[in-house]
Amino acid sequence: MIRSVLWQLLVLGISGVLASAAQAAGDPAAGKSKFATCAGCHAIPGYTNAYPTYHVPRLGGQHADYIIVALKAYQAGERKHPTMHANAFPLNEQDMQDIAAYLSSFPAAAAPYPVRGDTAAGKTKSATCAACHGADGNGNIPIYPRLAGQQEDYLRKALGDYQSGARTNPIMGGMAKPLSPQDITDLASYFASQPKGLVTVQQE
Repeated sequence: MIRSVLWQLLVLGISGVLASAAQAAGDPAAGKSKFATCAGCHAIPGYTNAYPTYHVPRLGGQHADYIIVALKAYQAGERKHPTMHANAFPLNEQDMQDIAAYLSSFPAAAAPYPVRGDTAAGKTKSATCAACHGADGNGNIPIYPRLAGQQEDYLRKALGDYQSGARTNPIMGGMAKPLSPQDITDLASYFASQPKGLVTVQQE
């Protein structure tokens, strides 16, 4: 019942959400320079958050509009992460657009990443995610994140945060709430394993 209601709200409201979404018009070259303070975490392959321990997300190839949405959520404290809040807080609109344009310019991963979970089970359970994120995690709605190739443990952490309310989003909160720990593990495994996915930013 909950998923049915959320689905209807999503279908009815998606046009309005897209109409009000920020349209990234940033400068990738400027964004590369402004990303320098982020590179200490997000440009190091395999780098992990200290506590709790999970891999920091891959950002290369992410939708530009979603990067802006996420930065604003950290800036406003809607997403709880002290380091991300500190880094996002001084950014103005142009800074965010530039960083987003830079990150979105990266090509997709050449091959899928290895995962530990049950991707077959995750594929079955991912049907309700497809409307926003695409069947393979490479959805085309720019305000919703690409999930293909994202760090498996980061996806688990994000779903757990939506479930607990640590991340405040009414749609994701409702979708995550009924998930079991096994559901979360399977979904994370499926999306993390998908080809043409996100990449770790590599700066010259």
